[in-house]
Amino acid sequence: MKTLTLDVEYDCDFDLFGIVSSSREHKLAWTLNSTLRLRLVKQQDLIYDLLAQGRLVISNYLHATENLSLRLFRNRSVDPSPLKKPFLAPDIKEYDYLIQVSNGYGALAPEELLEQLTRLPEVQYACQFDPNSLKFKENLLF
Repeated sequence: MKTLTLDVEYDCDFDLFGIVSSSREHKLAWTLNSTLRLRLVKQQDLIYDLLAQGRLVISNYLHATENLSLRLFRNRSVDPSPLKKPFLAPDIKEYDYLIQVSNGYGALAPEELLEQLTRLPEVQYACQFDPNSLKFKENLLF
């Protein structure tokens, strides 16, 4: 029998940053709020039920205005998971947190934001990624 597969190509129109930090998520969110003049608010956890494999629970914070959307995600599942790779973005599992910025400008333009992130004492390392190059980029689409 012939098998057909659906091949869907997603276009990610946001900037993505990875952060290595030993800080707790609420402490990192508070630091970002005070440094970048944001209002990151804890949202309901994102839950991915992966059929028979297990469940992935990701905590997230959101700052949204008319023109801008900034999300802070914990890259690792909050709940213990039977998955081999319990990460939101398994391609970049070395990073503890992910920041997703849509329509960033001014202080939140990619170059300026990366520079500000690297200056924070809570951040050991920060890097910008091209979300279109990630294998599991569909996990970052909302």
